[in-house]
Amino acid sequence: MVLAGVGVHAAFAAPSADALISEVYGGGGNSGATYTNDFVELANAGGAAVDLSGYSVQYLPGTPSATSKWQATPLTGTLAGGGHFLVLEAAGAGGTTVPPADVTGGINMSGTNGTVALVSGADPLTCLTAADCAADPRVKDLVGYGTALVHEGSGAAAGASNTASVARGAGLADTDDNAADFTAGEPTPQAAGQGGGPTDPPTTPPTTPPTTPPVTGVEAKIHDIQGDTRNSPLAGKAVTGVTGIVTGVRDYGSSRGFWMQDPTPDADPRTSEGIFVYTSSSPTVAVGDSVTVAGTVSQYYPGGADTGVQAVTEITKPTVTKVSSGNALPAPVVLDDRDVPDAFVPSAGGGSIEDLPLRPADYALDLYASLEGMNVQIKDTRVVGATDPYSELWVTVKPDQDPTKRGGTLYTGYDQPNSGRLMVQSLLPTATSPFPVANVGDTLRGTTSGPLDYNQFAGTYAVQARELGTVKSGGITPEVTARASADQATVATYNVENLAPGNPQSKFDALAQGLVHSLRSPDIVALEEIQDNNGATDDGTVAADQTLTKLTDAIVAAGGPRYEWRSIDPVNDKDGGQPGGNIRSVFLFNPERVGFTDIPGGDSTTAVGITGTGSTTALTASPGRIAPNDQAWNSSRKPLVGQFTFRGKKLFVIANHFDSKGGDQGIDSRFQPPVRSSEVQRVRQAILEHDFVQQLESADKKADVVVLGDLNDYQFSPAVQSLTGNGSVLTDLVNTLPAQERYSYVYEGNSQVLDHILVSPDLAKHVDYDVVHINSEFANQTSDHDPQVVRLRP
Repeated sequence: MVLAGVGVHAAFAAPSADALISEVYGGGGNSGATYTNDFVELANAGGAAVDLSGYSVQYLPGTPSATSKWQATPLTGTLAGGGHFLVLEAAGAGGTTVPPADVTGGINMSGTNGTVALVSGADPLTCLTAADCAADPRVKDLVGYGTALVHEGSGAAAGASNTASVARGAGLADTDDNAADFTAGEPTPQAAGQGGGPTDPPTTPPTTPPTTPPVTGVEAKIHDIQGDTRNSPLAGKAVTGVTGIVTGVRDYGSSRGFWMQDPTPDADPRTSEGIFVYTSSSPTVAVGDSVTVAGTVSQYYPGGADTGVQAVTEITKPTVTKVSSGNALPAPVVLDDRDVPDAFVPSAGGGSIEDLPLRPADYALDLYASLEGMNVQIKDTRVVGATDPYSELWVTVKPDQDPTKRGGTLYTGYDQPNSGRLMVQSLLPTATSPFPVANVGDTLRGTTSGPLDYNQFAGTYAVQARELGTVKSGGITPEVTARASADQATVATYNVENLAPGNPQSKFDALAQGLVHSLRSPDIVALEEIQDNNGATDDGTVAADQTLTKLTDAIVAAGGPRYEWRSIDPVNDKDGGQPGGNIRSVFLFNPERVGFTDIPGGDSTTAVGITGTGSTTALTASPGRIAPNDQAWNSSRKPLVGQFTFRGKKLFVIANHFDSKGGDQGIDSRFQPPVRSSEVQRVRQAILEHDFVQQLESADKKADVVVLGDLNDYQFSPAVQSLTGNGSVLTDLVNTLPAQERYSYVYEGNSQVLDHILVSPDLAKHVDYDVVHINSEFANQTSDHDPQVVRLRP
């Protein structure tokens, strides 16, 4: 495909002959820097000007986690032949010289490691590995620097710092090997017209573009292209004479194009009659147009084939001929409880299901694949995933499938992925038809209809709404936990989602309101994802006292107690999460209610131990960390252990944030059953902690132990089962709740458990436990996790 005069190749599969990234500098405004801002410089290795409209410069942290997001700065203007173009990004507190700018963004780049990409379109990329980014056709050029995991070739460009950029040589060599093409040196930002390229039009007459040859290929119907499996039998081949009615137009983002459907279907329910035509630029057709298309059939894997996602069959490089306008659309296929199978997907023993004949009457995922690109309709569906910041929500067309008490859909096991879930997005203009804001348990009333697409970000099927229903409230409200009695200690866990001093005060205030009013000011709180004092700025800062002061001040302002805290600063950039953020777990405690036993010796690399027996059992360090040097905790948070007292009784508390699920194949992967590769590390983490707790309970059979936090896994998972010892060492309190209430997190319309409170078996007989739903079911979220609290008598 050709976009805005730039030849787009398959990511960095071949060197760029024109627009490319020539210099990257992320130290702007940092200590010792001359320049106030970060910047990305582009250069044109060719002689013809390049229109940058429709492109963006994007940034990804050097060590991305599963939740890392690309940040994008849209571009405008022209990159002259042989010229330069400067994209100015975020400013720091230091520096004296403001670089020149052709476009200004606000991305705060790391001075030492990160990944920058020149991208077709402004939609953020979704790839998080070098292989996945290489497979994304939107990537025009990519540069990883420092220790970035995502880079071209043998390694990232070395030498970036607060005072040094990484840049190509004067010849703009592009071998698609960042380590070879870039060297470190003094930053030399050049904007358009500042050397390196002509400011006047070139004197050599432009080359007359070649006449497009007549399109030749196989004449085909849409159902011939789609075939009866997930793979097109015509993939990679040119086709002509493909006819249909336009059923939807997408004129935004990097995936511009339209859906068309043949109004005269064949008799095979396995073969879809709809298809997406990828135009790359704004489509020139409208809904209701009858068109004939010629082009190349492509199997496109959103996010990259290595992720395990299913492919979308598309027609690319199209020649489109409009035959007529105002035609009636093909009748939509109704998706409801009766027609969508209960079973989700066939098994292939871990292999690919792509070439298996579709069985739409037996499996929901096969049904959706057989309808890919076709006009579908849902009606009066219950919302099971709240509206997110990307204008998406989730509904279920099977309302009786594992319902939660508050209207969601419960995820109860790997074999129960809930076949009725569908995403809803909109093709309507937001200015006149804003996307509905819905919470879990609401109803999307009336008819929602449009083409059925495979969403490139979530990796699942989505109704691209041409007609969108309205929201009727289901009436859920944020919960408030019960009051504890005076003789009950209250212990809570709360993932506060990358909390840093630079977050808006409104986030601190909302977290404080949740802690004080919804959780009723617990005596002890284990917090996850507390970032250091400058958040994601990667400059070696590890202390988090400013973050915690801002939070505890907000708690006092909300009417809560003056909490004290205990934590251990991590080794810089060794605990995973957002690069530079140095997330860690932290204990807050109310000194008016509980005591903390400070025992010196705990630090980021020293393992905590156990001393004494019976009533003299104690930690060797409080706070301390469990086996922090074991490989189980590589690029992951280490458990924080503290020894507390309540009314003269000892209470041992372990705060956790286990390794994320990054790298796992999705439940709708083309590989079935999907591979959960991240599980290996969590199981090792669980075994280490299980053994520590078992040692503690062996030293004192009456030891009161609370293990809590974000375990990033389900109550039925091997990791959690390994931690509990199948109930012999710890009791997972979520299993004591009624089945419909066992969730703390909502993902892709599945209400599930990632956060846990576990207690020693004897203690489990004397507790009241509650998951307090204040976030996960709501469009307006302070965090994506719900907190939990246990009321106990040591």
